[in-house]
Amino acid sequence: MQKLNTPRLLIRLSFLLLLSALPAAAAEKTNSLQLTLPSTLYAVPGVEMNIYYDNIVLTETPEKYRFEVSCKIGTAEQDHWTVTPTPSDVGQHPLSVKVTDANGTILGTAKTILHVSAANSGSHRDTFRLLIIGDSLTHATTYSNEIARLLSTPGNPKWQMLGTHKPKSAAAGVAHEGYGGWTWQRFVSQYEPNPDGTHRKRSSPFVYLGKDGKPGLDFKRYFKEECNGNTPDAVVIMLGINDCFSAKQDAIDAKIDGMFAQADILIKALQAAAPQAEVGICLTTPGNSRQEAFFANYKDKYSRWGWKNIQHRLVQRQIEKFTGREKQNLFIIPTELNLDIVNGYPVNNGVHPNKVGYQQIGASIYSWLKHRLEE
Repeated sequence: MQKLNTPRLLIRLSFLLLLSALPAAAAEKTNSLQLTLPSTLYAVPGVEMNIYYDNIVLTETPEKYRFEVSCKIGTAEQDHWTVTPTPSDVGQHPLSVKVTDANGTILGTAKTILHVSAANSGSHRDTFRLLIIGDSLTHATTYSNEIARLLSTPGNPKWQMLGTHKPKSAAAGVAHEGYGGWTWQRFVSQYEPNPDGTHRKRSSPFVYLGKDGKPGLDFKRYFKEECNGNTPDAVVIMLGINDCFSAKQDAIDAKIDGMFAQADILIKALQAAAPQAEVGICLTTPGNSRQEAFFANYKDKYSRWGWKNIQHRLVQRQIEKFTGREKQNLFIIPTELNLDIVNGYPVNNGVHPNKVGYQQIGASIYSWLKHRLEE
């Protein structure tokens, strides 16, 4: 009988154990899918909320992977997880997502908390005032109309939307500061001495000439002159597409850095004038799932995959920058999760949803507002 070499046997066993662990460890380290979830997802009884799988991973072929969602409530469908909470679901629910390949190899895991707020959260409060700032997605006014509709359902306080922009499509009481093509920088510094009455040739609603004759941010003056002295209880900001859409693929982070520099300026000035306001930063929404929609808008200049790379990285950076800043009255609104990039988009537009998609954005924002109202 051959004598066993114990040290060599232990080394070999250790090596085999290491080999068996490599696939999972490598997947976790490289994580080419870059599975990304914010720390919290919000919902309200009676309002549908979803997580679309394509929106949380970086791949052109999400159908090749298997998504497993673990949560005590909700249902997993082929391309998304969905929940329409009931009153008994009010509270916090841990939720996790696991992505595997066809062989069952784990390629990524992520966790979040689903927070379901009561339908009557905030009903005892006096008038709730909301200011929405954004680009063309806000300019369309559809998601603002949906927020107004949901805020008008039973269990909500009286509400008022602040803002100077009231398009013809705006429902009763709906107003905002949303303009097509606008960026964080434009809201910070745009001054037009000769406006023509359009959103393209006008000053930022927050920029005024100072006593020194130079333009500058002045939210106090804005609230005094344009909002009858009222300040918002909540501010929702949906910007980022125009700031970063043209970023070169090897310079995405540099583009985002420049955007954040302008965002810091705007947020600081806003909070100085309205320190009690809770500011919700909308995570930048994903584009249409169809490449032909991008070709219809941009020909060969910009592609669906190019924008997805930028948008996914932008969401990661937004999460990194704004997570854990609740004590500073800064919050994340996970608008990128609950947007159907197939049925929520027309066939011929790359980044602007149809009514279904806009209503999903409105539901996400409303659910965050209800979370804040219950506080």
